[in-house]
Amino acid sequence: MPEPEKALDELAVQLRGEKSVISPHVRDPDGEAPALGMLAAGGPRAADAPSEYAILFESIREGYLLHYARPRVVDGADDDLALLAGDYLYARGLERLASLGDLEAVRELSDLISLVAQLHAANHASPAPGDGSGALWLAAAVAVAAGAPPGHANAKQALRAGDPGASTALWDGAASIAAGVGLAERLGGAADSIGFRAPS
Repeated sequence: MPEPEKALDELAVQLRGEKSVISPHVRDPDGEAPALGMLAAGGPRAADAPSEYAILFESIREGYLLHYARPRVVDGADDDLALLAGDYLYARGLERLASLGDLEAVRELSDLISLVAQLHAANHASPAPGDGSGALWLAAAVAVAAGAPPGHANAKQALRAGDPGASTALWDGAASIAAGVGLAERLGGAADSIGFRAPS
C-alpha cells in the first residue's frame, strides 16, 4: 500500500481499476497533496493502517467535492453522474472504514457528511465564509486520527443549530488534540489546503 502522501494517486488507481461508470472520468490528481487524509492518518488511532485511513478520508472528501465544489480525481462527469459518484465515494469511504472495525470513526464521518449537507443546503449549495464547514472537516480528521476532544459533540450540535461560535469551538478542540499528539503542523497544512483561517 502506498504511503499516505500518495492517497489521491492511489484513489485514482483504484477507481480506474474498478471499471465502473466513474472510471472513464478519473484523472491524475496533478500533485495535489491529500492534506486532510494525511492528517487523519497521522494519529494514534490510525497507526495500524495509515494509508487506508488516508485513502478513505480522501474518498469522502472527493465525494463532497463532487457534490459541492471542484473534484480532484473525478473530472468531466455530468451533473447527475457527479452526484451519483459523490454518493458512491461517500459510501466507499465509510465501507472501508467499517471494514477496519473503527465504528467510532464511522459515526464521526457519517456526522460530517450529514452536517456539511445541511450547511450547504442552508447556504443554497454555496459555502458561506465562516459557515463552519472548514472547521468541521478539520475537527473530523483530528477526531479520526486521535479521538474527539471534550465538547466535540456539543460543538457539532451547536453547528447544526446555526450557532456562530461553533466553528471556533470545533477548531479549538481540534487544535488542542492535534498539539497533544504532534499533529499541529499537519493540522495547519490541512487548514491551508482547504482555505481555512483559524478564528482569532
